[in-house]
Amino acid sequence: MRRSVVALTGFAALIAGSTCSAADDYHLQPGDVLNILVWKEPELTGEQVVRPDGAISMPLAGEIVTAGRTTEDVRAAIDERLRKYIPDPAVTVSVKATLGNQIFVVGKVNHPGQYPLNRPVDVMQALSIAGGTTPFAELNHIRVLRRDGARLISIDFRYSAVEHGHNLQQNILLQSGDTVVVP
Repeated sequence: MRRSVVALTGFAALIAGSTCSAADDYHLQPGDVLNILVWKEPELTGEQVVRPDGAISMPLAGEIVTAGRTTEDVRAAIDERLRKYIPDPAVTVSVKATLGNQIFVVGKVNHPGQYPLNRPVDVMQALSIAGGTTPFAELNHIRVLRRDGARLISIDFRYSAVEHGHNLQQNILLQSGDTVVVP
């Protein structure tokens, strides 16, 4: 039990910086589709897909890292780079599709798979989205796998505790790329 508490406490710092709160701006992910508009510059206007390396390529602006940044951050970066060639460019960046924001639910659930993360979703909600658990699922051994750079973190989830209103802090908000494993 002590190990779970330590793992959860150590993980609190990661959650504090999470982008899952409804009040926060959306942070772009590889696979997201952006609409970029540069007023009176049709050759610079169009859709851009965030590549797996987290960047986009634009004429005149070059390579721009977008993953983990907000649309306002990306707009400001494009604006700054275009100023070398266009006086006072009017740049707009919007998200057309959040295709890069996904979670995965695997194991003994009725519909395992990849699910879009269009709004904040916690572990219980993810299990519901996946059609619930099968009768043979080990509900008190569910884990959330999360990448922290090159490191993989495993977070314990005890279904029965949350179901009875206990240890609710373990029902964390999922982040893009998280995998919920139901043994």
